[in-house]
Amino acid sequence: MQLPLSPTTQALAYLVSAILFIFALKGLTHPATARRGNLFGMLGMAIALGATLAGAEVQGYWLIGFAGAIGGVIGIVVARRIQMTAMPQLVAALHSFVGMAAVLVALGTFINRAQAGTLDALLIGELSAGIVIGAITFTGSVIAFAKLQGIMSGAPIKFLGQHALNALIALTTIALAVHFASTGSWVSLVLMTLLAFALGGTLIIPIGGADMPVIISMLNSYSGWAAAATGFTLHNHLLIIVGALVGFSGAILSFIMCRAMNRSIINVVFGGFGTDSSASGSAGAAVAAEKGVKSASVEDAVYWMEDANRVIVVPGYGMAVAQAQHAVKEMMELLQARDVEVRFAIHPVAGRMPGHMNVLLAEADIPYEQVQEMDEINPAFASTDVVLVVGANDVVNPAAKEDKSSPIYGMPILEAGKARQVYFLKRSMRPGYSGVDNLLFYQDNTSLIFGDAKDTIEGMVSSLKGGGH
Repeated sequence: MQLPLSPTTQALAYLVSAILFIFALKGLTHPATARRGNLFGMLGMAIALGATLAGAEVQGYWLIGFAGAIGGVIGIVVARRIQMTAMPQLVAALHSFVGMAAVLVALGTFINRAQAGTLDALLIGELSAGIVIGAITFTGSVIAFAKLQGIMSGAPIKFLGQHALNALIALTTIALAVHFASTGSWVSLVLMTLLAFALGGTLIIPIGGADMPVIISMLNSYSGWAAAATGFTLHNHLLIIVGALVGFSGAILSFIMCRAMNRSIINVVFGGFGTDSSASGSAGAAVAAEKGVKSASVEDAVYWMEDANRVIVVPGYGMAVAQAQHAVKEMMELLQARDVEVRFAIHPVAGRMPGHMNVLLAEADIPYEQVQEMDEINPAFASTDVVLVVGANDVVNPAAKEDKSSPIYGMPILEAGKARQVYFLKRSMRPGYSGVDNLLFYQDNTSLIFGDAKDTIEGMVSSLKGGGH
């Protein structure tokens, strides 16, 4: 049964959806408005889906409903079960779906139009763009997922002549796309598609763990352009608008994050430094002592924090792994009850994806006004009594400012080392995701507390509840 909806009404619904998506992006720029932004996005998507399903181009609903039900069930199950530590790889996996969808839509459109004899050079050019961008997005996202999930090494995979090979694949893919647009050749189509899939993999394998937040953002941008290309293929104006919004916003975010690391996007894509996050590391206080690093107990940190006026907590991926954010919230409340000012310092590339730490802290209902970005909070470290680093590493490493030979030299950092006392919560002496030893460990005002971050914070909570010292 066809639902009546005129093209004019559908276009108006698409316009409303596009406006809501813009409001959604605006809302997502700040934690205080993020929930409202999500609601705008959900409403916009509901209107867009309803208008599309009610359009004249839809000839039947049973297959759409069946596929939608399967996808909905899978989405609900994944959303309920996924841990925050696995969110970056989930995002990468979702990007791969968008890429593959673009490839399949373009291939399906080509087959249908070829059978109907309605192919033209402009349409084939649009199909080529959708296939190439979509294929690169798909395999690039799959590689990113595998690195983040630990299925493959998180370290850069590099070999002699790699950049030349990538350039050759890219130029050959473009040449095949031009030939395909000129002739409609099946051979050119197949070869172009296979090479684009290969290029997505060869572009991402040299990316190291330290650059993964930027790559996730870049793949988000690619998925947007893939969606826009699909919109041109399907003559769907809303898909073009939404794809452009996602493409540009992802590109801008990638640029902002590269600037936060004082690196160019070209350096990130082709530099490839980092380490394997799953590699075993040196563990415990014995190794720390051998290296001249001081270790401390939970009681030492509580003693300092109870007597402090200001405490800054620097969260990192280790907090996500340990799921320690709720314990951190309880510790914050106990310190505030003792008139201790507690704030949280967020580095733009902390964690494994943009905004990772902000989401974790929001999940624990930590007030937004106590969460501050790097540029805002850096001047406060010098007047802070205690800094508690919970699972962060590279983002507080003074090597970025002091060691010109360091791969992270020039990257802006949280200047935690300027505080009176720094307590570093670590499982081991293993360096951060970039593989660079942290010079902060060796400062006179720094002590390491070894163990699981959640267990350590819960120990601090118990000590504070017991009256501390």
